[in-house]
Amino acid sequence: MKKALIIVDVQNDFCEGGALAVPGSSEIIPYINLLMEENAYDQVVLTQDWHPAGHKSFASSNGRQVGESIILNGVPQFMWPDHCIQGTFGAEFHKDLNRDKVTHIVQKGKNIEIDSYSGFQDNNHFMKTGLDDFLKYHDIQLVEIVGLALDYCVKFTAQDAVANGYVTCLHFNGTRAVNVKPDNARDAIYEMIEKGVTVLG
Repeated sequence: MKKALIIVDVQNDFCEGGALAVPGSSEIIPYINLLMEENAYDQVVLTQDWHPAGHKSFASSNGRQVGESIILNGVPQFMWPDHCIQGTFGAEFHKDLNRDKVTHIVQKGKNIEIDSYSGFQDNNHFMKTGLDDFLKYHDIQLVEIVGLALDYCVKFTAQDAVANGYVTCLHFNGTRAVNVKPDNARDAIYEMIEKGVTVLG
């Protein structure tokens, strides 16, 4: 069975000191690097949040406060600080992430009107990123997922992987949560298990 590692959004803005820093984010990077060393993945894919300036998911673009919610194109949208803007340091992959074995990069969130948590498609399910096509082309049947953040981009990427027919595993030690609310991480794990994601220690 061919397998791929999907590394979600290990970018400067989601790491310590970034615009949308995920607590404990730097702790997962050595773990992810070790996974790549110890496992013979057929493909290693990075997803990259790649927002144009003024993206509609930014609080600043809507005259709102970070943490508020609005309806954007018919779906609820959490208001985020400006982050992962195309071409900025914040959008770059963290320097400690070993990219030697990376075979493909998927950029998401490029449409200024629609956010994109999942590595597979935008939140409105209008546009696919090409990740599913890439994995299918390479006969990948099993995906293992790590990265940031557990309760948003990792969760939706994992759920979409299941929906697209992949055996899907989450490395619990390879992810951290934003935890806008204290139970978000726990709830995300439950949701993923319910959808058919296997959680590895």
